[in-house]
Amino acid sequence: MFLPITKDEALKRGWDELDVIFVTGDAYIDHPAFGVPLLARWLEFHGFRVGIIPQPDWKSREPFMVLGRPRLFFAVSAGAMDSMVSHYTPARKLRHDDAYTPGNRHGARPNRATIIYTSRLKEAYKDVPVVIGGIEASLRRFAHYDFWEDKVRRSIIFDAKADLLLYGMGERPILELAQRLREGEPFGEIRDIRGTAYAAKGTEACPGGVELPSYEELSSDRMKYAEAFRLLSGEQNPHCARVVLQRHGGRLLVCNPPAMPLVETEMDAVYALPFTKAPHPSYRDPIPAYEQIKTSLTTHRGCFGGCAFCAITHHQGRFIQSRSAASVQQEVRRLAEQKWFRGSISDVGGPTANMYGLCCGDASARAVCRRESCLYPRPCRHLVMNGRSAAELLRKVRGVSGVRHVAVASGVRYDLLAHQPDYLRELLSHHVGGLLKVAPEHAVDKVTALMRKPGRQAFVAFLEMFHRESARLEKRQHVVPYFISGHPGTTLADMVELALFLKRSGLRVEQVQDFTPTPGTLATCMYHTGLDPLTGAAVYVPRGDREKRLQKSLLLSHLPAERATIIQALRECGREDAAVELLGRSAAPANSAPRKRPGGR
Repeated sequence: MFLPITKDEALKRGWDELDVIFVTGDAYIDHPAFGVPLLARWLEFHGFRVGIIPQPDWKSREPFMVLGRPRLFFAVSAGAMDSMVSHYTPARKLRHDDAYTPGNRHGARPNRATIIYTSRLKEAYKDVPVVIGGIEASLRRFAHYDFWEDKVRRSIIFDAKADLLLYGMGERPILELAQRLREGEPFGEIRDIRGTAYAAKGTEACPGGVELPSYEELSSDRMKYAEAFRLLSGEQNPHCARVVLQRHGGRLLVCNPPAMPLVETEMDAVYALPFTKAPHPSYRDPIPAYEQIKTSLTTHRGCFGGCAFCAITHHQGRFIQSRSAASVQQEVRRLAEQKWFRGSISDVGGPTANMYGLCCGDASARAVCRRESCLYPRPCRHLVMNGRSAAELLRKVRGVSGVRHVAVASGVRYDLLAHQPDYLRELLSHHVGGLLKVAPEHAVDKVTALMRKPGRQAFVAFLEMFHRESARLEKRQHVVPYFISGHPGTTLADMVELALFLKRSGLRVEQVQDFTPTPGTLATCMYHTGLDPLTGAAVYVPRGDREKRLQKSLLLSHLPAERATIIQALRECGREDAAVELLGRSAAPANSAPRKRPGGR
């Protein structure tokens, strides 16, 4: 049975009043891959009456009142993506689709959805607490650079005027909050829950905390912005993090340490909840995001890679939280019972598929660790990297009755595969389908260093290992690499070197991601400040749409439509000598002096 989205559906359950009402920018898909349904089911499992208002029309307050007044609080999320990322391309152009909406229809959620939804709820029920969460609130909980306005914005809790902010994945803090409220504790006195942040008077004392530079300082001083990022980066480990403070005028943002990671039994309990694994029956049009994940399995969460451009670690945490193999197998059996299941599982993984079951092997080191990454600049000596658990899991999933094919569509860390011969063998033997997608992101070492990724030699070593293992298995298989253009530190000359590397390696890209500065990441801090905040070194930043377009085109030399743009890019950085190798002899440059622009430095 679905959770109620209307008053009639609530009454059919015998609920004339709800305890918690979720408001989300996504359609209601009752599947654990979506945060709001997962948290709603988690609260329901613990005895709370829960409803969901999916994608309400924000132009008036009435759509926010369809389930009435909740007894405890409203819980607001913009959805599975930051609403600005969802709405705009890296060139700030409006998108015309939305994979989380029936019919792939754009416009079902507003810009800055968390702020708008909270405003409407406060208009409808002034005295009901509003708790904000999800990735939009999580990554915007401190003063942050906003790419779409090209300025530093306040913490979202001040702009939304919310009563509490939950960050991270949310199971622990939302359950503790609901239970304490149910026991009669006043909302305004609940200030110590891990994984939460709240607004306080500027005079409030908070002994033992670390104070970041203020919003006003960050707005006017990029060195202060870099300092704030550096201070905050040391407070991500829940085992040793402190309370973090940041002043906004006469008010104070107080952010408690992160929630502790879920243990295996808790992860199993979350994924054993009675999800229907389907969109709400009121929808008539297909929902692309659901079609993509309907036969996928989430085996774990978190990522210890620490890539500069990625927000996963900042939201899901650095510690891997894995389910048991028995839990995953049970989900596969339930999936196989679905009438629409045809025997194929589209993915077995998480943010990084081959991190399943991995952990820090030294509890005392984990308790004090402040590293940004367990892999960069070199793997931590305490990291347990073998892939035996992940390999065994794949074998067990394949062995479930009714399963004919199992794919691994989640990304894999190719540098980890060197330490995981068992997993590599399973992956290439049964789960690749001829093409393995990996994300080296670049092949110029000074750029990969800023990305916090392994350099060219690690990728070359992986390619050799991949081809050697494929030959041993007598399989014709290929690598499809993913790269980022326009990342801080990347010049046009760097992109020419990358394009030549691809050509010489016989590789062709399937997708080039134009870098988008999203809130909270290291790369976004570099983009805004022109500095690496962890080293203080200056960083070249490609900013204009024109240069970013030229950078992207260089990796698409196999497309005739990009030919003229590539020649232009080569001229810009004085590398016309590369035209023949990239484009063929017909692209031989004329005898004219090349022009150099700043992008070629």
